[in-house]
Amino acid sequence: MGAGQTTGRRRAVPWVMLALWIGVLAIASPFAAKLADVQRDRVTDYLPAGADSTQVAEIQTRMPGGETTELVLVYHRDGGLTAADRATADRQVRRIAGEHELTGTPQGVPSRDGTTLMYPVTSNEPGDDEDLRTEFVDDIRETARSTGGLTVQVGGPGAVSADSAKVYDSLDGPLLYTTVAVVAVLLILIYRSPVLWLVPLAVAGIADYLSMGVAYGLNQAFGTTVSGASTGIMTILVFGAGTDYALLIVARYREELRRIERPYDAMRAALRGCGPAVLASSGTVAAGLLCLLAADLNSNRGMGPLGTVGVLCALAAMLTLLPAVLVLLGRRVFWPIVPGYGSTPKERRSLFSAMGSSAGRRPVTVLVTGAVALGALALGALNLPGDLKQEDSFVDRPESVTAMLTLAEAYPERSSQPITVMAPAGRADATLEAATATEGVESARIGRTGDGWTEVSVTASAPPQTDAETRTIERLRDTLDGSYVGGPSAQQIDLEKTNARDQKVVVPIVLLSVLLILVALLRSLVAPLMLVAAVVAVWGASLGIGGLVFGPLFGFEGTDPALGLLSFVFLVALGVDYGIFLMHRMREESLGGAEPAAAALTALRTTGGVIASAGLVLAATFAVLMNMGLVSLVQLGFVIAVGVLLDTFLVRTYLVTSASVALGRKVWWPGRMAQAPQPAPLVREPERV
Repeated sequence: MGAGQTTGRRRAVPWVMLALWIGVLAIASPFAAKLADVQRDRVTDYLPAGADSTQVAEIQTRMPGGETTELVLVYHRDGGLTAADRATADRQVRRIAGEHELTGTPQGVPSRDGTTLMYPVTSNEPGDDEDLRTEFVDDIRETARSTGGLTVQVGGPGAVSADSAKVYDSLDGPLLYTTVAVVAVLLILIYRSPVLWLVPLAVAGIADYLSMGVAYGLNQAFGTTVSGASTGIMTILVFGAGTDYALLIVARYREELRRIERPYDAMRAALRGCGPAVLASSGTVAAGLLCLLAADLNSNRGMGPLGTVGVLCALAAMLTLLPAVLVLLGRRVFWPIVPGYGSTPKERRSLFSAMGSSAGRRPVTVLVTGAVALGALALGALNLPGDLKQEDSFVDRPESVTAMLTLAEAYPERSSQPITVMAPAGRADATLEAATATEGVESARIGRTGDGWTEVSVTASAPPQTDAETRTIERLRDTLDGSYVGGPSAQQIDLEKTNARDQKVVVPIVLLSVLLILVALLRSLVAPLMLVAAVVAVWGASLGIGGLVFGPLFGFEGTDPALGLLSFVFLVALGVDYGIFLMHRMREESLGGAEPAAAALTALRTTGGVIASAGLVLAATFAVLMNMGLVSLVQLGFVIAVGVLLDTFLVRTYLVTSASVALGRKVWWPGRMAQAPQPAPLVREPERV
């Protein structure tokens, strides 16, 4: 091939790649715009697939009028309700009954101390439409207003669901804008260039838009659950992981531009050098997330495919679109610090050189000290608060939760939250009789009938989500053969049990899949085991730090049951990323003839800055979740952000490096690199006669 043809190809390839991406976005655009239409945050989207409570919720949606919206109107005055207060309550409730289609006539239930009057309100008017349900609750709140010292609150499962939906609806805009702003600021500080930071940020935005289109396609083709939490995590992964890959590629590209004259050739060399590490790291994250398909909890199982879509879209964009744009812009994109051909970067002792030196001098001491520190931090997990209750799931208590607390104080002798039993239509009377006779049940009544089922509403004598109510629900499930027992409290029980089951199933699968990928990449058994042990230690320490701050500092009353599993999957998959970056460079140096200790220290010196930058970006993107309104998202964002920082500045820099120095060539066992090179045989000259 002639020189002219080669030059022409260099010029054409980036433009062709750019044109391909324009075509891809044109195809994906109509689907991306529809993702919000299929996003669901219904109860069944966050419940175990096969649980009793899920069956109850699904049967309710098939009954006449669809899913029931259950509310409780709470009228309260500290000094005791007056006759005028009761008249106001009666007037407001009659107006609500006249404006909406209610199931039955609401009857007031006074508290024993005379301070509170509650009206259970049930309606099928909103059906299964989340937006209509939220509008219905807002209309009720507009009518049931506080006045003259009389406090009026709207609570109940329907109100909690509406308040939760508002939080999830608010995630899309603020989450995206905050994530983009955080990544932009960090890229400006990292690159110290007025132009360069725009390139990876714009490419990440394009990848995010593509991921929305692919996520919609998955939903339509396979029925993949799309929830507010899963789409939020997908966006964070696109910007967090995508920016990490961009940092590694740009750093290697800058390095190659000093050795190679043409940007196209420099980029090819950069991708050959760091491409395998980027592919392996993204493959690890994708494999770890796909393991969530083994979960029984719908929300967790749906998060796996969507998170994988985010990572793979980010990978595709950073390996194809980013290089094309950088090549087209040429060296000037790095202004004002332009890497000139043949130039050498200014030599200066970096922080990571100093860290490597300390780890290299006393590797065993550093390793033991770090391991003890992580173990001590992990003990903080013993201080994690118990399972998160429904009323504690919001960062700022909405009206629905305040109403629940008022009811719990005013009616300590009974539950204000019904237990829903779905009985076969032919056994409704027998089920009602058996439920009424069950220990812990105060009353029971028959509600709707349809689709072969009869709805029985059961009131427990114990307050909601207490040990006594839990025992009542378990007795009902043991007694009522052929029936399903659900409702908010039953859902909470099923969530806790299923999360415990999912953790036992998913965690081993994640560990095995990640380990196999590392073995294939590093062609070793010791190095992968070392990396996996390191990220598991980071996970334990991060949960421990959470245990030290969630209650005392943040004031959280409980821990999300899914926190352990989700934080494990993300920290193991994402944490191994940085181990791959470090160990891949270490292997490259070893293949080049460097001694084990020198290879480890060189790898840390050359990749430490990139890993630190990538860790800061990833931690900051997950920390954005701490600004959301749900305790579960705040806890997940905190644990992952802390874990990434621990992994970046302690485990990768000190522990993995010191372990590699201490093990020497054994770190590559049983591969060929574990063997010491054989000295060249002496060649004796023949004796002259």
